[in-house]
Amino acid sequence: MTIAGSILVLGLALLSCVADGALRHHIGLSDRRSLIDGSGAAVTVFDVTKHGAKADDKTDNAEAFIQTWRAACDSGAPAKMVIPGGTFLTSPVVFQGPCKSTEPIVFEVQGNVKATTDLSEYSSEQWILFEIIDGLTLNGGGTFDGQGSAVWKYNDCHQNKECQPLPSSIKLSKVKNAFVHEISSVDSKYFHMHVTSCNSISIHNINLTAPANSPNTDGIHISHSDGVHVTSSKIGTGDDCVSIGQGSTNILISQVFCGPGHGLRYKCIRLLTSSLFLDWTYTSVGSLGKYKNEEDVSGIVVTNCTLFNTTNGVRIKSYAASDPSQALNITFKDIAMDSVKNPIIIDQKYGSRNGAPSRVKISNVHYQNIKGTSTSDVAVSFSCSSLVPCQGVELVDIDLAYIGKKANMPLSASCLNANIVKSGGKQNPGCN
Repeated sequence: MTIAGSILVLGLALLSCVADGALRHHIGLSDRRSLIDGSGAAVTVFDVTKHGAKADDKTDNAEAFIQTWRAACDSGAPAKMVIPGGTFLTSPVVFQGPCKSTEPIVFEVQGNVKATTDLSEYSSEQWILFEIIDGLTLNGGGTFDGQGSAVWKYNDCHQNKECQPLPSSIKLSKVKNAFVHEISSVDSKYFHMHVTSCNSISIHNINLTAPANSPNTDGIHISHSDGVHVTSSKIGTGDDCVSIGQGSTNILISQVFCGPGHGLRYKCIRLLTSSLFLDWTYTSVGSLGKYKNEEDVSGIVVTNCTLFNTTNGVRIKSYAASDPSQALNITFKDIAMDSVKNPIIIDQKYGSRNGAPSRVKISNVHYQNIKGTSTSDVAVSFSCSSLVPCQGVELVDIDLAYIGKKANMPLSASCLNANIVKSGGKQNPGCN
């Protein structure tokens, strides 16, 4: 072959490679099977822009999102739905299963998803709903913007017990085996995330933010769920970082930073269940006994977390004159407190000063290695029910220092109707 012929062949080969690469790139921008998941199976990508979505910050993309989801969920193959870079406006959307593939469906948000602000468009209690799905991954590094600042003024729940809650940003209902990671949520209208009737949910490395004066913007609310883990995340909102409601079991909260900048209104985690409210302004289990026939709360572990400038630290709270229920097997371990007003509290007289005793039974509560500073001179306060006293309360390595305004005031503990089964290590203060 001549030199010219060799050059021609080489040129054709290079042109073929370029053309093939261009074709693959074109296919890669639309629905295609080209990625490989962890099991080695090809993954089909479903891009919302190929189904009519526009990143112009003004078009309502709800219909395009639903069409993309249905194509991905019903494909029968491992699938990924992608919201690429840009700002996509949308009214409420429901992403419903079950999906046909045996592999988890991936919902990847790379850009910004922005909520509409016309409340008449919201007929239910959420903006983005994932429901009836077994196997879900929500990730991508993008942001859900609830645009709550436009509607917070309509939240009157602080004065109206019959109020209509504003919609939460992201809700998982009847979802199993989900992994939520590397996403952000800003300025939710109500809760940032609501996890209910779910099993085996892992939430990792997320960032949830809202101003200190934003009402009821809890970071994550968990109820009627088993096996929910929240780890390595930063949450700073106008209310609880994590609230745990009735029917919650086997919940782990670890390496969560709450704050700063939310002042005395800020509560980190609240556990709400069975008339009991375990609220530690960082982690809260509580408002238990508020309703009839509430389910028990059990198996709660909060560990390696930090509370900064919060009203309450680790708190369990139940309503007085409540129906019978239980909160048991709860552990607060390795907690750092910085300028916390009420570091350790059990309050079973919540909601009434003169009502009948609470019938929520609190037992097997462990406080281990809790250190830091208190702005109140009463750092440990147990006000348990006279009808069903707290049982099996353990205090180990409690080391708190008073930094309040009262000069030379020693820390104290108030322990009423509490059975302290074990005290070890340093007790400052401790129950006698």
